Amino acid sequence: MLRALMRRVLAPSLVAAVVLGAGAARADDAEVPSYLPRLVLDTGRRSIPPPDPEAIRFMLHGEHQIRWQMQRSFPLVPTASAVNAKPGLVGDSIGQNNFVHHWLRVTPRLQVRDYLELVGQADVLTGVLFGELAHDTRADLTPRDDYNGFSNVQLRWIYAQYTLPFGVIRAGQQPNHWGMGILANDGDHPPLFGDYRYGSISERILFATKPGGRDSDFYLALAGDLVYRDANARLTRGQQAFQGVLAAFYERGQNKLGVFSTARHQTNDKTSGSALFPYTDEIDALAVDVHGKLAVPLPGQDAFFFGEVEAAYITGSTNVIRTQDQALDGTKTQIRSYGGAAILGVVHRSFATGVWSDAHASDAAREESAKRTSHRYLGRPSAEGVPFGDLVAQIEIGYASGDADPYDGTQKRFVFDPNHKIGLLLFDEVMRFQTARSATAATDPLLTNANRPTPGIDLLPTNGGVSGAQYVNPTFIVRPRHFLDVKGGMVIAQTTADLVDPYRLATQGNYVSYTGGDRRKRDLGVELDAGVEARFPLEYDIKAVVGAQGGVLFPGSAFENERGERLPPQWIAVGRFGLVF
Repeated sequence: MLRALMRRVLAPSLVAAVVLGAGAARADDAEVPSYLPRLVLDTGRRSIPPPDPEAIRFMLHGEHQIRWQMQRSFPLVPTASAVNAKPGLVGDSIGQNNFVHHWLRVTPRLQVRDYLELVGQADVLTGVLFGELAHDTRADLTPRDDYNGFSNVQLRWIYAQYTLPFGVIRAGQQPNHWGMGILANDGDHPPLFGDYRYGSISERILFATKPGGRDSDFYLALAGDLVYRDANARLTRGQQAFQGVLAAFYERGQNKLGVFSTARHQTNDKTSGSALFPYTDEIDALAVDVHGKLAVPLPGQDAFFFGEVEAAYITGSTNVIRTQDQALDGTKTQIRSYGGAAILGVVHRSFATGVWSDAHASDAAREESAKRTSHRYLGRPSAEGVPFGDLVAQIEIGYASGDADPYDGTQKRFVFDPNHKIGLLLFDEVMRFQTARSATAATDPLLTNANRPTPGIDLLPTNGGVSGAQYVNPTFIVRPRHFLDVKGGMVIAQTTADLVDPYRLATQGNYVSYTGGDRRKRDLGVELDAGVEARFPLEYDIKAVVGAQGGVLFPGSAFENERGERLPPQWIAVGRFGLVF
């Protein structure tokens, strides 16, 4: 989001007298189109036009997405309450195999000439509409255990940004996003498979500038945050996280290299038994994240090679996770975690005849189409039409450090932001609800320590993010028409450390996996995903997006129980319908 802000807001076309410009592609970058991301993944969304220095403009964009999800059950550790209600119970799924959920997201935007912009975003309605509900999953960020589809309102963004002669200032509740989104992800970047949820949001004051002047390719941003919500803190739950942000990067055309750093102090207000015994957990951490990307044309082909990489390291200390000895002597757990991901891919470009499918397609794309015809684009059919990627192939590899012993005084577990999606099933359903059930079981009211559960158990749920695992994720998209996507993918994964369930360790003293098996077995299995999606323009600049996605997981040895029995193959199917406006 910092990069997008500076590229768009500091662009020379915004303020003729602005000393600092940004992002206008130079002549030597012309071979790689500015709309390359749309060739790789066409979301159907309308791009935002640049501000008009002579006009005041109001826009209201958004989407309404509906999902019908069906999936196979898989056994989880039962809570104490579940065992009490059904003695002898050894396995208990979330109980949700068929349900419908949705979200309605709106983004109003007011542009006051080229110096002031007011932006808001809200999930006006979001949640489960009908079907089966999950149970004993309340530790997850979106537990799917309530019919809240008509009552759950989430205010996401409300901020103002002002353009100065030497930079821009943004203030208010705003998104936090960097690079590929493995560390900071705003929850507003549609993935190839799956859907985004919530995202990182901060009460922020930000200043962005170009220290080298108008023609410089170097960008700098400073920000101060009170975190409203992210994967580790929610202000509404008494978790107060203050952080300072410094981002700097070099960018020319589609090539970029930069660093994003965050210094964070977080306090979690809690009570032991009653409000008469309050206590506070603390986290002090420094995160450094390096991100780079490149794109080059392939010689002799109307195709482009692209690559992207992001790597993050987190260091610090905390008493959120602690042993009894640490609680007595006051020493803190050290944080040493790291992770990263890299993508290599190629996209072939083609041109669709007929009128443009996106009324707000980029000016650069319209210019290119116009140059390839006998007239400039005026909304009429052109000889070669809109550019689109008719074939996309890419491979992503990723690594997140794991922790074989959660209570050894050093926390090594790294969790990707859950909105960086890898596949449909392994991380976003199976691993997600294994960790959510474990954390929920640890806080069950029937446990004697439920009033003060195992320290750090509330940070256990992955919420669907990659955690303590490494993976290879090849994917492809074939577009026989510019509006039709046929896609597929594979996920091959294994853990990066012994897979240990902290709940079973705390309650039973056993170093075993979430399924009760040998913690040393690291093979997570193989997942196969497929999908189809079509985008159809309707009246009033509305676009319908219709499709389906499905996946099959063949679990590995990491999902064996104490008897060596492996979790059976899992499957998921999702019907998708949306309106984008």
